[in-house]
Amino acid sequence: MGLYLFRLPDVGEGVAEAEVVAWYVKPGDRIEEDQTLVDVMTDKATVDITSPVGGLVTAIHGELGAMAPVGSVLVEIEVEGAVVDAPAAEAPSEPATPAKAETPAPKTAPSKTPANPPVPPPAASANHAHGDAPLAAPATRARAYALGIPLQNVPGTGPAGRITPQDLDAYIADANAPAAIDARYAARSGTTEVRIIGLRRRIAENMQQSKRRIPHFGYVEEFDLTELEALREELNANRKAEQPKLTLLPFFMRALVRILPDFPQINARYDDEAGVLHTFASIDIGIATQTPGGLMVPVVAYAEARDLWGCAAELARVTAAARSGAATREELTGSTITLTSLGVLGGIAATPVINHPEVAIIGPNKLEERPVVRGGQVVIRKMMNVSSSFDHRIVDGFDAARFIQALKRHIEHPALIFMD
Repeated sequence: MGLYLFRLPDVGEGVAEAEVVAWYVKPGDRIEEDQTLVDVMTDKATVDITSPVGGLVTAIHGELGAMAPVGSVLVEIEVEGAVVDAPAAEAPSEPATPAKAETPAPKTAPSKTPANPPVPPPAASANHAHGDAPLAAPATRARAYALGIPLQNVPGTGPAGRITPQDLDAYIADANAPAAIDARYAARSGTTEVRIIGLRRRIAENMQQSKRRIPHFGYVEEFDLTELEALREELNANRKAEQPKLTLLPFFMRALVRILPDFPQINARYDDEAGVLHTFASIDIGIATQTPGGLMVPVVAYAEARDLWGCAAELARVTAAARSGAATREELTGSTITLTSLGVLGGIAATPVINHPEVAIIGPNKLEERPVVRGGQVVIRKMMNVSSSFDHRIVDGFDAARFIQALKRHIEHPALIFMD
C-alpha cells in the first residue's frame, strides 16, 4: 500500500491560490479514478477537481472557505502499490485545517431574558417532584401546550399526582395564577452561524470594494412608458416564431446604444489605482442577474451591433447561461455599463451599487399605472421610476442628469430608438 498526496493543480492564467467551496469526499470514502473530489473557486471561475487515482481517502485538507495555494496537499489517498508522491513531510509546513466530515453545531448565543419569560412554578402549589415529568393524558398535554401553560406548574389531584382536565381548568380559573402564554407568541432563542463562502463571498467582496472605493451619486427620474408599452405589445403580438419575447430591457439597451456615444465618460471603466479612465467604442452591457448561487452579471457584448431582437435574444441566452451555471468567464466579464432590474418587484426606487470598475449603473423600477397631469388634465399613464448611480469622481451631477434625461427622451418617444 502507498500514500498518494493529491495537490491542488495549476488551474492556469496565473492563479496562485483558490478557495475551497465544496467537498464531495470525506475520510473513509473509497473513490474511483476521475471521481470529483472538490470544487475550488478562483477569481475567474469555479473548477471541479477530479482524482487521477482510485483508492481510500484517508484525509482531506482545507475547510470550506479556506484559500489553498497551488501545489498544496488537498487529499491523501491510500492506493495499491508503492508510495507515488512525495512524503507528507514535504507538504506545506502549515497545511490548511482538515475539513470536518460534519458541520459543527451552531454556537448558542448568550442567554437573554425573553420578552415573555416562562411562568415560574408557584412555590408550593404543584405536587411534582423537581425534575419529574408531570403525569397527564395526551389531550390534557396538548391543551396545556396550546395555552402556553407549563404542566409542572399545575397541581394534580388524580392518582399519583396525575393532572386531570379539571385540574387544568382550575389552574386557568385561579385568579392568582400567572397569565398563560399563547404558544404562538412564545419567545425563541438560539443563533445559527452561516459561513459566507464561494460566490456569495465574492459578491460581498465586490460590493464592499465598490462602496469603499467609489463615491456613489444617485439620481432618480420618472419615465412615461405608455408609448413604449404599446409598441412592445404590438411587436410581441406579431413576432416571428424564432424571435424572442420582448421585455423592457432590450429597449433600454438600444436606447443606451443611441445616447452613450455622446457620453463617452459614462461608457467606461476607471482604474483608480493607475488614475486612468478607459472609455470604450463598443457598448458591452452587463445585466445584473439573480441566480441560485447569487448575483451574477452576464454581458451582452457589442450591443451596438445588435438590433432590438438581437439584443433580446442575446439577453435571454447569457442570463439563462448564468442561471444554469454554464456561463463562461468571457460571458461574465468585460461590461462597460450595467442594467439592473427587479421587474415587478422593482419598487418605487432603488440605490444600485456600481459594478466596479464601471462608472455607472441604471436600474429600471416597477412599471405601474398612475394618474398624471397631461395638458391640464388628469390621465392614467404607465409610469416607471428609473434609478441610477454614478461614480462622482468621473461623472459630474450635471452630466449624469443630462444623460438620464437623454435616456428618458428615447424611452418616452421610442421611435427615436430606431432613427439613424
